[in-house]
Amino acid sequence: MFKHIKTVLATAALVTASLSSANDLKELNFGIIATEKAGALKQMWEPFLSDMSKAVGVKVQGFYATDYAGIIEGQRFNKVHIAWYGNKAAIDAVDRANGEVFAQFVDLDGTPGYYSYLIAHKDSSIKTLDQVLKNGKDYSFGIGDPSSTSGTLVPTYYVFTMNNLDPKTHFKVMRSSNHEGNFLAVLNKQVDVATSNSEMTQKMKEKSPEKLDQIRILWTSPLIPRDPLVWRKDLPADLKKKVQDFVTGYGKDDREKEILKNMYRLAGFKASTNAQLLPIRQLELFKDRKKFENDENMAAADKKAMLADIDAKLEALAKQMPR
Repeated sequence: MFKHIKTVLATAALVTASLSSANDLKELNFGIIATEKAGALKQMWEPFLSDMSKAVGVKVQGFYATDYAGIIEGQRFNKVHIAWYGNKAAIDAVDRANGEVFAQFVDLDGTPGYYSYLIAHKDSSIKTLDQVLKNGKDYSFGIGDPSSTSGTLVPTYYVFTMNNLDPKTHFKVMRSSNHEGNFLAVLNKQVDVATSNSEMTQKMKEKSPEKLDQIRILWTSPLIPRDPLVWRKDLPADLKKKVQDFVTGYGKDDREKEILKNMYRLAGFKASTNAQLLPIRQLELFKDRKKFENDENMAAADKKAMLADIDAKLEALAKQMPR
């Protein structure tokens, strides 16, 4: 009895402390996913974060990690309060880290998304995607962070899963890096083929066009929705409003427009919700379904049950999709 009372009191104390901590927040940690070196990311994001600090009345500190998981786990344990993610990583943040999508990137040219690529060096004998699919054991391959949308999920599904291939076993060697690392690995002939995306190639076109001239694009994905911003759902409501107003209103003058342009050629941000993740959730399930469907070692009854479960989830997602 006394043990039960102590447990209840301890739990209540933790909840009270948590609420007090949220309401007394003196600093916001803003997570930045590791698409390239931290120094380059800081140069892009720090002016924006500094302006956010002034607007919301709370110091906003950039939180940089060596991989996407570091940001997701930081948000899960309340060390990161707001974060920039790709759509796949945002799903993990929403499902595992008490996250909620509240804004989405808007491109300078009005494009509603971006593209995943497979790239090779122009000096390489690899001219087509067909060569990659047929001769994987002759090549080394650079894939993205496991939580990357354009670096891993999208190319894995469209290039490999749809062709009944597993990139882990298809290539002579497979290594994982961020977008910048994979681009440079192909450029320096450290890997034969790698994933990349249109954000990285656009950046190279503007800053180092001679490097981009040495790259061949072998495959281009369907359009991927632009990246979301995700906050923890338990942030104080008044602070959320200040953050939302600042983010969606940013880009009014020439100075702010220049800051946004340096952040992957953005025009600004628009309000968004978890609904923007639905197409990527579908893609993950399609990928899993194809994998189980082609698994010849799985017992028939287990396969049937697994496929039925995935189909039920796909049906539920379809009902949530905007019409």
